[in-house]
Amino acid sequence: MEAVNKEEKRTGEGSTMSSSPSPNGASFSSPPPVPPNDESLFLPSTEATPTTTTTTTPTATTAAPVGEDPSPFSSSPEAQISWPPDGKLTLNWVLDLMSKFDWASRNLTPSEFPTVLPVQVFDRLVLTASKILHKEPNLVRVDLDVDDERDKDCRVVVVGDVHGQLHDVLFLLRSAGFPCENRFFVFNGDYVDRGAWGLETFLLLLAWKVFMPERVFLLRGNHESKYCTSVYGFEQEVLAKYGDKGKHVYRKCLGCFEGLPLASIIAGRVYTAHGGLFRSIPVTPSKRSKGKKNRRINSNPEVSTLSLGSLEELSKARRSVLDPPWEGLNLIPGDVLWSDPSMTPGLSPNTERGIGLLWGPDCTEEFLKRYQLKLIIRSHEGPDAREKRNGLAGMDEGYTIDHVVESGRLITLFSAPDYPQFQATEERYKNKGAYITLEPPNFDNPTFDSFEAVAPRPKAKPYYDYQDVIDSDEELDLTAMVSEP
Repeated sequence: MEAVNKEEKRTGEGSTMSSSPSPNGASFSSPPPVPPNDESLFLPSTEATPTTTTTTTPTATTAAPVGEDPSPFSSSPEAQISWPPDGKLTLNWVLDLMSKFDWASRNLTPSEFPTVLPVQVFDRLVLTASKILHKEPNLVRVDLDVDDERDKDCRVVVVGDVHGQLHDVLFLLRSAGFPCENRFFVFNGDYVDRGAWGLETFLLLLAWKVFMPERVFLLRGNHESKYCTSVYGFEQEVLAKYGDKGKHVYRKCLGCFEGLPLASIIAGRVYTAHGGLFRSIPVTPSKRSKGKKNRRINSNPEVSTLSLGSLEELSKARRSVLDPPWEGLNLIPGDVLWSDPSMTPGLSPNTERGIGLLWGPDCTEEFLKRYQLKLIIRSHEGPDAREKRNGLAGMDEGYTIDHVVESGRLITLFSAPDYPQFQATEERYKNKGAYITLEPPNFDNPTFDSFEAVAPRPKAKPYYDYQDVIDSDEELDLTAMVSEP
């Protein structure tokens, strides 16, 4: 299972992060290294061969002067968005939304945002999307069959964290190609927080979901929660943009977050989730119950030995919670959204984050083998998180290959370049973002496309105290999280 080097030239628009001009087109860079291995599960075979990465350098045309429309999608970006009379979104409507959001971010103050997207249109969009999302299962399946003529030309694009970096998301969509009948998208969550345009980013992706519900799949990230959005800026962003209607808009977003599925299976070969793997929750009959009819089942998550959970358990977890619980009986959603890989074998509590698990290469192998999968694609860790992780590669290229085992690979994918938008230290990470394309025949041979940030970004003020706020990777104030059973 060798990853592909995609050599076609990209035509996306934007500008390089450097102050000096860069040539257009694709350039090739060295891939992130596979972590060193002392475990017998790691194979020195062709399946473990590192892959080169296509790096896209956006061109300067995206950063248009203030007052000009930098997007090719609409000739009148300042016009107010209206909901279609028949309630059915079209491609032109979604592209117009992209154009207007881009224009507004460069020309309007945050409080003027309702002049572009009135709260009535917001309500219709979120209500329509929420109805779709809440009907989807915890584990969505992108079923593709190469024996079916309709699927032979299909592609699946997988996207990691984007964190309110609207302009990089617009570039990514143009670079990868918009969702269409033969191009699926799976987003691994973390649409909001830290970046200045989380609301626009989330609403844009909801619009794509409403327009193409069977082609666009939006999974939940740990930042799609009440706790994270109250700490890392999204709540304040919504209040700044919608004023006296802000609390209403924020509540509607939280309700929509609760409907986001937790994970996906692509073509029966690839598992994706924001954080990753999860524990099993053992069940035992209650000793107080007598008789088959009145027997109660008690879950006991406080077992001394952690074991890997099953897809059946994942499908039965209760995801409609404002904050995934870190204690109690409903621990699987928190594991899926907050867990991290480790080079240490086994499962253990994720003490750095205070929620979720750490899992080793042996757990990756067990999960892949059990379900006959070839890839796990997860997100959740940017350059700031990875610089603290011993034994795991940095996020310079927007992705890392963390585990290479007999049955396949574990990949971490991060799609927000030059992250975070607001950084307390003078020296920036200057990481690239990346997305993955999965292609026939088996959809398990990933192509990595790395890209630099669109620059210059429009000027914006942060919606959180990025200099003093706690790091998202440690010391969570668990008592502030909404406690639900």
